[in-house]
Amino acid sequence: MALLPPEGELTIGFAHAAYQLRDEFARRNRAARSFEVRSLDELRERGPEADIIVVSGMWRNDLLPRLPKLRFIQSVSAGTDQFDKAALGAAGVRLASAQGGNERAVAEHAMSLILALTRQIHFARDNQAKQSWRPMIGDRALREDELGGETLVVVGLGRIGLRLAKLAAAFDMRVIGVRRSPEPQPHVEAIVHPDKLAETVAQADFVALTCPLTPETEGLVDARILAAMKPSAYLINVARGRVVDEAALLDALGNGGIAGAGLDCFHDEPLPAASPFWRLPQVIVTPHSAGETRAYESNVIDILIDNLDRLARGDAGLRNQIV
Repeated sequence: MALLPPEGELTIGFAHAAYQLRDEFARRNRAARSFEVRSLDELRERGPEADIIVVSGMWRNDLLPRLPKLRFIQSVSAGTDQFDKAALGAAGVRLASAQGGNERAVAEHAMSLILALTRQIHFARDNQAKQSWRPMIGDRALREDELGGETLVVVGLGRIGLRLAKLAAAFDMRVIGVRRSPEPQPHVEAIVHPDKLAETVAQADFVALTCPLTPETEGLVDARILAAMKPSAYLINVARGRVVDEAALLDALGNGGIAGAGLDCFHDEPLPAASPFWRLPQVIVTPHSAGETRAYESNVIDILIDNLDRLARGDAGLRNQIV
């Protein structure tokens, strides 16, 4: 690969609706010029100035022909399904993800959803809003539960999935991983191939989705998989909305096929006000915020700067290289 111009001659465009990426980059005292946009219209207007764009959800593939200087995209997120990789490769534009930048945050969020559902924190919050003191419960099946000895099936044993397994093990949970590679992993009792997903989720008290969205994982959790789960089991999705068949999930929640769900991502985001998920008491909805912490900008800029240095040296490999 040809070297980029010296960093002092580069322009980096930061494109995100909320994150303070440019401010964090400025604190690193790098030589590159930069600008920041908060909307797609602004990105369309200023994008042609950029040699490098730091972007995620704001990206549209029809931007590519309009960006004559573009040579590198640093994704703000670990997921890169929104990018047309073939088109980027043909245009000589490299792409790297922010994988690892939010592994701790997303794993902790998944664990928080597991704990909240187990301890019925969502019901307690509802009662707080009504100023209602819940009496002691005689029916043992309706009480809060404990995690020790419960089985967690983690679908996708990348960095997030493995960190979640470590957290779950600290609560004395039994962890089964689902992925294609069979190599043993710490804190994971067994690893099964995705072909065995239905029989594996049948053992689960919790099924956590931490996999990327790919053609193989789109619609992975469908009516067949949900029907295989125990009626007492919970689904946790901190992956991508389209990994789950939402109509099938609504049916399973409505007919008692599963006990509940903790959902951080959906097919349509923001989640429309008319969506039934908002109104289901056994569901905890979070606004695709699993990876969003006070440390996020710093983590992403660490990856960007590593890749800037690699590009300056003409390295063949980037950190988290996709294209």
